[in-house]
Amino acid sequence: MLNAIENAFLHAPIGMALLDVNGTPLLVNRALCRITGFAADEICAHPFRNLFASSDLGLDISEVVQVLEHDISLYEVERRFRHASGSLVWVLLSVSLTRDDAGVPVRLIAQIQDISERKGLEGRLEHLVDHDFLTGLYNARRFEQALAQETRAHDRYGGGGAVLLLDLDRFKEVNDQFGHKAGDDLLKTIGEEIRRQIRETDVVARLGGDEFGILLPQVDAQQAEVVARGIVKAVHRQTAILGEHHIALTASVGIALIGALPHGELMAAADLAMYEAKEAGRDRFVLYRSVTEAEPRRSSRLAEAKRIQKALAHDQFELFCQPILDLATNLITQYELLLRLRTPAGDLLPPSAFMYVAERFGTVLSLDAWVVRRAVELIAAQARRGRALTLNVNISAKSIGSSHLPAIIDHALEQSDVDPGRLVFELTETAAIGNIEQAKTFTSEMKKRGCRFALDDFGSGFGSFFYLKHLPFDYFKIDGDFIRGFGGNPTDELVVQAIVGIAKGMGKKTVAECVTDEATVERLRRSGVDYAQGFHVGAPRPVGEAFSEAMSA
Repeated sequence: MLNAIENAFLHAPIGMALLDVNGTPLLVNRALCRITGFAADEICAHPFRNLFASSDLGLDISEVVQVLEHDISLYEVERRFRHASGSLVWVLLSVSLTRDDAGVPVRLIAQIQDISERKGLEGRLEHLVDHDFLTGLYNARRFEQALAQETRAHDRYGGGGAVLLLDLDRFKEVNDQFGHKAGDDLLKTIGEEIRRQIRETDVVARLGGDEFGILLPQVDAQQAEVVARGIVKAVHRQTAILGEHHIALTASVGIALIGALPHGELMAAADLAMYEAKEAGRDRFVLYRSVTEAEPRRSSRLAEAKRIQKALAHDQFELFCQPILDLATNLITQYELLLRLRTPAGDLLPPSAFMYVAERFGTVLSLDAWVVRRAVELIAAQARRGRALTLNVNISAKSIGSSHLPAIIDHALEQSDVDPGRLVFELTETAAIGNIEQAKTFTSEMKKRGCRFALDDFGSGFGSFFYLKHLPFDYFKIDGDFIRGFGGNPTDELVVQAIVGIAKGMGKKTVAECVTDEATVERLRRSGVDYAQGFHVGAPRPVGEAFSEAMSA
């Protein structure tokens, strides 16, 4: 019997070590030798803690024994082992205690699992959460964190600092004439050029599209202008070339000084200054100065911000909705709400035309609150008419971080007495990474109330998979790029099947976006997708028109 146990020990698929209570290895198995690269006699010749990387805290065996003596059956810790080659190996170390007949500790049994692959994946996912996938620079989330940290340091200790907002001039021409691949290559080049123009301690991020943010700690106005001038000149030296075609590049840069404005107004001020640079002819920088120091701005951005505030005050926003088809029942009981702004000329503007400005100038929470209230009212109105309606509401990144939004939602639900499960909040990956901790808090609080969540554009970034672990989504809305080629592109089919498999394994539902024909609907149904949305199912329409027709159908 003893030989059988010893044989099982020696041939176990995970690393095993038998130690005395002082931490001296008595017996180790082949798997541990494979993990560490050391022979069994080499491991047993030294204290077990010698296997740990010198930069990690060693394992104090006496402390482990004390912990295990207090009715704790297992001690677990993640550590790095030294490999014989000199490299480091991440392991999960589990230690249990054996006693003699009198209950006295006599041996420790250690189990060692190589978790290098998992740690590497976690590291890559964490990198993706903080970095722009295209340029490798920080993303908007990480830039906002750095800016907040710098403004807090300034408030406490003083000193200078500046934030620069850079927007490439006529970048759309590059994409239109040369294609997105050329545009992407150019963005990488610009990111590298900006990095060369600043210090190691400065922070640069791609905030989205062709917009970059630069944080310069401990500089005054003159020093910030020197850096901005250097960046503008560096961009000017770049040229987009494809074949015989050349497009000279320029950039407009806005500068806002840390300390001159509250933290929440810095990016808006830099944005105003950047647009003033564009209006002044592009290929230049402008330092933001308050209206008391200079003539009032005639910036189009400021005009847009005032237009949004006026539209809210005069109820000029309208709601459209797009149906979502249940592929199992072939019924439509769910819609996504879409916000539109009606201009004085009667045109309807989509969110892409005004949401950026609303986020920058602090009116986005009011917009999201207006949509939530209207959504709850619509659900309640349809319930009174005997129809169980579910509405999807898009929430911006800025609103997720607001402590006021949960109270606004609570009040709306209490006033209308509707089922919270009829309210589905859609978050994009960009919104989720705005602040993962705030997103966790918001989703957790709303889930307790019974509301549901959808992750929009799922699969558009590797970070999507990171959020499966950290945020409680009920629906995965599969990015339309995979649906457009579904049925004709093997890669798209594999991605969709993988997402469906993950969703079903987690007990979640999937929604296919951008569905354009009946053949795709049938293929999605056969693949196990739960819902379909797109112009084939139904185009966005005013809510009053769509719901009145649905009730009469």
